[in-house]
Order: sequence, then structure tokens, then C-alpha cells
Amino acid sequence: MRLSLSLLALLGTVAADSLFAFNSSTQVETRSLDELHQAALAEGGTVVLWHGGDLANGGDDLKKSFEARFPGVTLNVTIDLSKYHDGRVDQGLASNGFLPDSVILQTLQDYPRWDVDGALLRYKPAGFDAINPAYKDPFGAWYGVYVYSWSFIWSSAKLPNVTIAEFADFLKPELKDKLVLTYPHDDDAVLYAFDLALRAYGAGFLDQLIAQNPRWVRGTGTPSLIIQNSTFAEAATFTSDLGYAPVDGIGSTKPATGPFVSWAQTAAILKDAPHPEGAKLLHNYILSPEYQNTTGWQVREDLPLPQGFPYAPLDKVNNTNPVDFARWMEDRGRVERLRFWFEAKLGTAQGVSPLIDPLS
Repeated sequence: MRLSLSLLALLGTVAADSLFAFNSSTQVETRSLDELHQAALAEGGTVVLWHGGDLANGGDDLKKSFEARFPGVTLNVTIDLSKYHDGRVDQGLASNGFLPDSVILQTLQDYPRWDVDGALLRYKPAGFDAINPAYKDPFGAWYGVYVYSWSFIWSSAKLPNVTIAEFADFLKPELKDKLVLTYPHDDDAVLYAFDLALRAYGAGFLDQLIAQNPRWVRGTGTPSLIIQNSTFAEAATFTSDLGYAPVDGIGSTKPATGPFVSWAQTAAILKDAPHPEGAKLLHNYILSPEYQNTTGWQVREDLPLPQGFPYAPLDKVNNTNPVDFARWMEDRGRVERLRFWFEAKLGTAQGVSPLIDPLS
């Protein structure tokens, strides 16, 4: 059946009107942080954030700086693995149960489907236009707020004559029985790191790494804690990060040429958030120049790198691709196959949650 030109024109008009309504539903922030602060106080002065992480104190710095900056507003941060937080969001959405105001998670594949389901507030905080387009939904349903990455970390006290610059250095004889690594099948970002390494160096790299007799642990914060603890022999890892500020007795770098993981940790406000004004305040604060200047690599393209930052701008670093992690996470079939392949090689992840005892 053919449609008349007049009907096609009408449908085109309706489609254009629908698209306009679709775009116009996005809220664009024009208020200052001080004005948002007052709105959050009037709302009750509380923000509930579910944040991905594997150390119980992982949200302390954000909580401290936010509450100091905005007196009277309390930031309640719950840290847990993103793969558990996203299930709780799904449960809350399915049952009309409890939902947080904001989520900042590693499970980047969740945000588009939550948006399609109408679960996210389409909102553009101040600074949204400056966020790298690859890190955000064009309608403001979700957006990166800071960049995470893994580093090579080693104890110069335990390994006084060792320098690590590439993955091959982890195979040095003097590092046998000295490595501590996160189970790749327990954390997708670590799994991605191993995937990159094996694609670059071949499956034999894993066999050589296993021959080094590493200590396998749960949590990405765990290796750095063990390395800094003088009671443990383990002294080096590539599945953790300590930020860019120097730490006494600890060497830290990115690989010179080998691939390493980076991604934009992504945030969204739930459409039915109990405290939407508080959530808006939080997101505007995190994206503000004053906070972005503390995060290392930034999601905003209009800000200079922090003073003393040891690496080049991310778009000048050729051996990492922060956009690729989101694409990789969307291919859940590949992720699951990799997870089970590593589980067959290494056994199931052992130990209690690092949130309970990271050094167990």
C-alpha cells in the first residue's frame, strides 16, 4: 500500500514534533552551585549515591569534599561492585522499590537500556557541553564524570633494584612470588585489561604470568594495599591504581607502549530520585572545574590538566582508548566467554568481599 504525499508530509511533521518534544524534555542547568545548594537544602539536605568500588572507604574523599563545600547537605555514599549495584537498580525499578538519587558505575552497558526504559532523568549539568562527546548521551541521560585507569605499581622498598615499564617486566625472575593481581573474572575492567594484554602478547603471556606464582585477590584496591604493607611479600601489580600524587616508597607508571585500560566512570540521576535537587548539586559539583582539577585525566575538554600531572593529555596517549571499554562492555557474550575461560585457567575467585576484608 502506498501512502499519499500529503500523508507522508503529515507523518514527517509528527515525527519532527516528536523529536522536538524528545529533545525539549532534557533539563539544562543554568543555576550556580550556590543556588543549587539552597535548592538541595530546601529539599531536605540529603543525597543518596550508589558508587562502584571495592573498598569500603572508597567514597570518603568525595563525601568529605562535597559536605565541606555545601554545609548542611549530607552525601550518603554506598560503595559496592558496580555489577551488584546495577542489579539493585533493576530490582528497584521492577518493584517500584527504593532507588538512590544518583549512580556512578563501571557497568557502562546499563545506562542506555535504563534510558530506553525511561528510568533516567535527562539532565545537562553545567559543563555538560564541554564533556568529550564520546563519554555522554546527547540528551543528558548519562555522562562520564571522571576517568579511571590501571597503572603499573610496585614497592621500591621491597624491590629496590627493579623498574617496571612494560608488561614483559612482570615476567622478570626477581618478581617470581612477588606479584599480586586481581582475579580477571571477578571484575570486568580487570578482565578487559587481561584481554588487551593477551591480544597484544598472546595467550602464552598468561601462562608465563601464572608461572610467576602471583597471589590472586578480589578487588582492584586490594593489590595496592598489599604492596604498601610491609608484612606481605607481594610487591607489584598492574590491576590497581593509586592516583597521580606520589606515594613514598611506591613506583607507579603507565606502560610506555603496551595497552592499558582507561574509561570514563559514568553517572546518571534516576528519574524518580527521592532528592533530585541534591543529585543535581552533586553532579554539578563533580563536573565543576574545582573538582575536576583533582581527578587527573578529566572528562571535560575545556580544562587544563592538573598541575604536576605526570602524563600527557589523554587524546595524545596512543596506547589506551577510553571509549573502547564501553563498546567492549556492551558485548556481553564475549565478556562471559572470557570470564569462563579465565575461571577455567585460574579457578573461581576466592576470598570474602574486599569490602569486608581486602587483605584476607
